[in-house]
Amino acid sequence: MSNFTRVLRLALRHRLTVAASILCSLGVALLWAGNIAAVLPIVDGVMQGKSIPTLLDETVENYETRVAHFDRQLAGFQEQLADASAEDATSHLNADLRIAESSRLKALSQLRFWQWFQPAAHRWLPTTPFETLAVVCLALFVGTVLKSAFRVAGSFCMARLGQITDFELRKEFYRRTLQLDLDTFRQTTPGDLMNRFTVEVGAVAAGTQAVFGMAIREPLKMIACLALAAWVSWQLLLLTLISAPLVGYAVMWLAKALKRANRRAQEEFSSVYNHLEETFSGIKVIKAFTMESLERSRFHQTSKQYYRRSMKIALYNSLVSPITETMGVTIIIAAMLAGGYLVLNQQTHLFGIRISDQPLTHGLIGLFYACLAGASDPARRLSSVFNGIQRAASSSDRIYELLDRTSKIADPPVPAKLPATLGRLHFRDVAFSYGSDQLVLDGIDLQVEPGETLAIVGPNGCGKSTLMNLVARFYDPTRGAVTIDGIDLRNIRVRDLRDRIGVVSQETLLFDDTIAENIRYGSPAASEKQVIEAAKQAHAHRFITEKLEKGYEERCGVSGNRLSGGQRQRLALARAILRDPEILILDEATSQIDVESERLIHDVLQKFIQGRTVFMITHRPSTLALANRIVVMDHGRIVDVGSAEELSNRCELFRRLTHLKHRKSA
Repeated sequence: MSNFTRVLRLALRHRLTVAASILCSLGVALLWAGNIAAVLPIVDGVMQGKSIPTLLDETVENYETRVAHFDRQLAGFQEQLADASAEDATSHLNADLRIAESSRLKALSQLRFWQWFQPAAHRWLPTTPFETLAVVCLALFVGTVLKSAFRVAGSFCMARLGQITDFELRKEFYRRTLQLDLDTFRQTTPGDLMNRFTVEVGAVAAGTQAVFGMAIREPLKMIACLALAAWVSWQLLLLTLISAPLVGYAVMWLAKALKRANRRAQEEFSSVYNHLEETFSGIKVIKAFTMESLERSRFHQTSKQYYRRSMKIALYNSLVSPITETMGVTIIIAAMLAGGYLVLNQQTHLFGIRISDQPLTHGLIGLFYACLAGASDPARRLSSVFNGIQRAASSSDRIYELLDRTSKIADPPVPAKLPATLGRLHFRDVAFSYGSDQLVLDGIDLQVEPGETLAIVGPNGCGKSTLMNLVARFYDPTRGAVTIDGIDLRNIRVRDLRDRIGVVSQETLLFDDTIAENIRYGSPAASEKQVIEAAKQAHAHRFITEKLEKGYEERCGVSGNRLSGGQRQRLALARAILRDPEILILDEATSQIDVESERLIHDVLQKFIQGRTVFMITHRPSTLALANRIVVMDHGRIVDVGSAEELSNRCELFRRLTHLKHRKSA
């Protein structure tokens, strides 16, 4: 529950709402017990043909008689003590004297308590039984209305706490998720993230609502009822609650089992999300290969696992209510037997234990029974939110598991300052692996001069993109270092570095926003004129103005799905041009552009790369012609470096990769 406690601390920041919720719960509890207290004047008063003032007079007279009786008893003991000579007799009389004094003090205390009410009762309360019944019924009605008002206000405060916790936790989860390194995203599936972000944050919010709602209100109602029952006879109450610890232990065992089952169910539900995400993103492939039946079967198996976990939760949850109900019935039966014996036989002792100073009346024992029944109803209600709180606890663990994870790509305590103009970039004996023993890069030693355009070619999986990821510090080297002007990138603030880098990748991502905002993404201060100029340089202006109805205000759709692949890549290039970076990374950036656009963009790049350090991952001869040097990679190593002409003469791998018939396999 420690992580759920952290969630509750978020809610406790809103002190006024928390205080209002608790006060409303307290008001409900007091009025709940107050309404039950109406049993006493009805049974001992109205049903006996008495009014409340008459009942008070009889009670006061009864306690006056008891005090007088104890006075006489004390006087007799004192006389006996004066005449007693034996030591044993004196000791026995002193013990009796102390018991009598204690009983007299209790009776005197009760006498003064009822005498305090007596004048007000004679002045304000009716003197006939029927009028008394009417007043009691009116008090019940007013109490119920007030209790309902407190419940409404409490429910509103409870909902506010739940929703504001949901809002703050979701916002914090999103913020911390954005700060995680790419390696964490590789290890965490999108479905699992979505499940934690939506379903599990929602479960935590619902649990918070339950804690500041029913989990406070219902125990307060129980406490109020048990306090009223203890006022009747605390000894009888303790006797009837003997079985409560055993049931409490069973409920605690169920709580642990429910938390474990909920955690496993949430993990299974993440698998459902993963399958849905894969299906919807790959629907074209599924239909092309007519694999609908296979996907249905896979989804059936995934959903079946979640179903089994859910049924286990349902089994545990179904046990909670019967256990609490059995506890309540056991307690009430024990009270009925014990109370019935005391009242019917007008006894004050049970099994040799004093239960009351005087025999209980029908009204008092009826009030005692009503209090126990009033306490069992909140216990039943609590069982209905039991699973919700356990689910919130397990969800909190899974949420904070990610929230507490620190990014592997962190800013140094004292970051180094980058020079005004970036100098030489050096890969110094760089090795890298994605958390396994197998190195993706090994022994990379390469210097790139400022303003140089470097092309990188190599077969798929040879480490080209990984090498570029180290430049932008999406990952840090496992061994060695990447430096700029001799400064290790790990000693530079990440934001300072990436502000001076532009990236255009093969998998172009556009956001569900306007064309203009997608181009402006990364350069939020850019003017409309600058956006249009960047689009023109990327040869995107024409299709934006001629083919899109709203031009630059047209929305791109989710992931840019309203645009073609070539259009998306030109917008991504315009975005990089607008950013005006000192280091530009082009990862197969022209792979989805038609031949005519490629020629035009070739001219754009030829001008745009001047004075910048450019890395190009490409196999296109037209793009390679822009490079000052070409690096050939294979199996995570650099196998050759040189110009296109030099590599054509001496590097068989380069000739194969750039040959037309081999280009697709590369």
